[in-house]
Amino acid sequence: MALFRKSHLEKGLLKIVGPSGLLSSREDRLCYGFDSSGLEQEPSLVVLPDDPLQVKEVIRLCSRLDVPITPRGAGSGTTGAAVPVSGGVVLCLLRMNRILEIDPVEMMARVQPGVVTGVLQKEVEKQGLFYPPDPASLNFCTIGGNIATGAGGARAVKYGVTRDYVRGLKVVLADGSMIETGSATAKGVVGYDLTNLFVGSEGTLGIVVEAVLKLLPRPVAYGTVAAFFERIDHAVDSVTCLFKSGLLPSCAEFLDEKTLKAVGAELPMEVPPDARAFLLVEVDGDEASVKKGLGLLTACLKKEKAISFFEASTSRERQKLWQVRRGVSPALKRLGFERKISEDICVPRKAIKEMLLFLKGLEEHFPINIFSFGHVGDGNIHVNLLFNSDEVSEEDTSSLIKAIMKKSVELGGTISGEHGIGISKMPYMGIELSSKVIELEKDIKKVFDPKGILNPGKIFEG
Repeated sequence: MALFRKSHLEKGLLKIVGPSGLLSSREDRLCYGFDSSGLEQEPSLVVLPDDPLQVKEVIRLCSRLDVPITPRGAGSGTTGAAVPVSGGVVLCLLRMNRILEIDPVEMMARVQPGVVTGVLQKEVEKQGLFYPPDPASLNFCTIGGNIATGAGGARAVKYGVTRDYVRGLKVVLADGSMIETGSATAKGVVGYDLTNLFVGSEGTLGIVVEAVLKLLPRPVAYGTVAAFFERIDHAVDSVTCLFKSGLLPSCAEFLDEKTLKAVGAELPMEVPPDARAFLLVEVDGDEASVKKGLGLLTACLKKEKAISFFEASTSRERQKLWQVRRGVSPALKRLGFERKISEDICVPRKAIKEMLLFLKGLEEHFPINIFSFGHVGDGNIHVNLLFNSDEVSEEDTSSLIKAIMKKSVELGGTISGEHGIGISKMPYMGIELSSKVIELEKDIKKVFDPKGILNPGKIFEG
């Protein structure tokens, strides 16, 4: 950025957010130039607004000066969506972390984008309510980031993803104007559904400064069971059995053999020596429905040859199981490989076994370790590629990822179940979407952001 323009920009931003809301030193700026993807780029300046009016003025100034803006929450995304690839200004929304309203009658919450997902869940539960979306990073990821990427989580199999809980939004557009979409009511079909257009758009169409979220009654009982299997297909067949029996679990999580070995010592039970797959299944509801669900679950595990299974008898045991599950990705990072690439394909449940078999076969052709785990209840598999840089070329890495993406789409699935596109999945968009669809989506981007200043370099190539 030219020194004159940066100086003009910095002076303007200081007037808007004050010295405490502007970071200009290199050591401060570097902390906002990366996310969990491993990608990084140094921004010119970092702005931390306190309220929507400051966001409006910041964007208006950047628009006037043609300065790119990269919105950011906690930086927990895995695709590089929060990396400022074009430099410019990082707009960090963490200070806008107020829960503005919780309404138990309308069963809704009104929040700012910097609210941590887990904090919101705890607050609504105090009033007997429930916010279901639960990404593994829920203790530090933010609602704004969840909305930007369309985040999901383990409970998506029963309750759906973030998109299903966003009733309305307050959004600042690329020219600094502010609009409201959707409604606080349970119903609303006036005009085009702009709310859902913003969800998953990764800040490329506008910056969310407030959200109205749908809430549900809090479940009063939980039943949580961990099971071990000698074969992957037996584990998958157990989940299939659940759906055929009429049981819709709130969660059905899967770990393959390699992943189980990486975290097995942390589980609150002994791992059988011949275990090759692991399931973590949870049912929720009232006491009677949970009891019935556990009965159906036990029957399926026995039918599909589980080696052993363990029912959490206390809240502490249940929390320990989920702590291990949510800690899988960090545990894999501790294995010592130089690189870890995380993909989150999603295929129909009937295709899970074929997809897992395909992934296993890839290891025979590439010097790479593939760890597969995730939300087997809805077909969302997190495929983690671990390797050392001197053993695998960039060309082979790209070919491997492309093969995984193509197979997912061939099986009727998608290249991204809940992580978004960002930078890392951008080259593979054409595998799933036709050129006409991509053209239409680029046209939408131009309508909302004609200067191309909102999170440039994300989702679309060129």
